[in-house]
Amino acid sequence: MNLVESIEKSLQPNPKVPAIQPGDTVRVHQRIVEGDRERIQVFQGVVIRLRKGGANANFTVRRIASNNIGVERTYLLHSPRIDKVEVLRHAKVRRAQLYYFRKLQGKSARLKERIGARAKPDAVAAPQTPADSSTQGQA
Repeated sequence: MNLVESIEKSLQPNPKVPAIQPGDTVRVHQRIVEGDRERIQVFQGVVIRLRKGGANANFTVRRIASNNIGVERTYLLHSPRIDKVEVLRHAKVRRAQLYYFRKLQGKSARLKERIGARAKPDAVAAPQTPADSSTQGQA
């Protein structure tokens, strides 16, 4: 085992980073050091890429700044500089890498929100009869 592998095994994931997926709209709070002062900078956008790879695992967030200029930032998942990551919404996407998102503008750059798993029609519970409801309270 070489040095890199031993460091990767000892690396602890940042507990302030929740499980994220491409298409999620996130708000990343990053600690910035300027001279002797430290401040928090917030960056909000859509996760367009999630790369795994042990200590090198990272994710890229894209947002549209003023004058319709796209800004992307890549963050290391295990970085101690990330103060917290808030997942604001989950979007329905069919790709792992959303690079096509860079070409889209305006309304075409919107993603549909992913709603929780729906119950299948055959999995719907049968209506209870009065006999069933009387036996349910007794246990």
